[in-house]
Parts: sequence; C-alpha cells; structure tokens
Amino acid sequence: MDLVKQLYDWMLSWADSPYGVPALFGLALAESSFFPLPPDVLLIAMTLGSPVNAWWFATVATVGSVLGGALGYGIGWYGGQPVLKKIMGQDRMDLVHQHFQRYEGWAILIAGFTPIPYKIFTIGAGAFYVDFKTFMVASIVSRGGRFFLVAGAIQFFGPWIKDSIEKYFNLFSIVFIVLLILGFWIVKHQGQKLAQKTST
Repeated sequence: MDLVKQLYDWMLSWADSPYGVPALFGLALAESSFFPLPPDVLLIAMTLGSPVNAWWFATVATVGSVLGGALGYGIGWYGGQPVLKKIMGQDRMDLVHQHFQRYEGWAILIAGFTPIPYKIFTIGAGAFYVDFKTFMVASIVSRGGRFFLVAGAIQFFGPWIKDSIEKYFNLFSIVFIVLLILGFWIVKHQGQKLAQKTST
C-alpha cells in the first residue's frame, strides 16, 4: 500500500504541471499494458482544475489507453501463452481464456468499464488470438465510455459535482484503489475456482 500511495501521489503531481496532458497520455498508455494504477486519478484531478478542457482530457486518455491496449495485445500475440502465464499465473490465465471463449469481444467491454485489471485482458486477447478489429472496437467503446463518463459528469453537473469531488477527493481515490485491488482479487479468486473445477 505504501508503494501504491507513492505512485498515487506521483500521478497527482502531474495535474498542475505544464506536462499534464502528455503525462495523462503516457499513464493511460502504460496502464493498459503494465502500469498498476488507472489514469482516472489524473484525469479527475486535471478535469477539476480545468472543466472547460474535460472532453480534451478524456480524448487524450482514451487514445492513450487504446494504443496501450494494442501494445498489450502485441505482448500477448508475440509472447504467447507462456508469457501470459508468467505474468498472471495459470489460474488467472485460465479465467481470462474462459471469458474470451464465452464472451469474446464483450470481455473487453466489461474489463474496460470495471475495476477488473484491463491489462490482463489486453495481453490475454493477443495470447488467445482474439480478432484484432473486434478488440480495438471494444477497447474504444469501453475505454472511451469510461473516460468520457468521468469528464462528462463534471461538465454536466458543473460546480456541484466539482465541489463534491474536491471535498471528498481523497475518499473517492481510496475507494477507487480499493476497487482496483478488489478487481485483482476477483480475477485471482475466480481463476482458483476454475482451476479446482478443472482438476476435479
């Protein structure tokens, strides 16, 4: 948790920096393939500071995240299932495979919107040879929907939502991190259950 807090503070430090937009793009790109924290933290902070640029910030986050997803797809495609297994473990790899078999592109949509770690599904999509066009469309819809929803909420509700988020920003951030950790736990737990069923 100390490392998470340090990363969280480091991300927020970019909000008031002249390099905030490039940082948002880079973090969104990295999060889709290897970085542990979601770019929403920086997106929210930047949008609160400049609501008029909300749509621009959401666009930057979306483009970065989709390109990062493509990078994750490439890691899975060229590294194959051995790399996926090394990164995630057999249980989680089996769970991701099961999701792709059952839901195909919908698995990307679900992962893109929820606290389930998106990078697991971007790498998994490449490792299990999910159609690239389907993957990209699902990534654009899910990640764009998520980031524009955040930015749109601040724009639509105006000062009320801005004041509420500013007042409870630390609480929202803690909840978001807890949901992220919960997402990892769900993937691990479901993977173990799947492994037990397979072994019996």
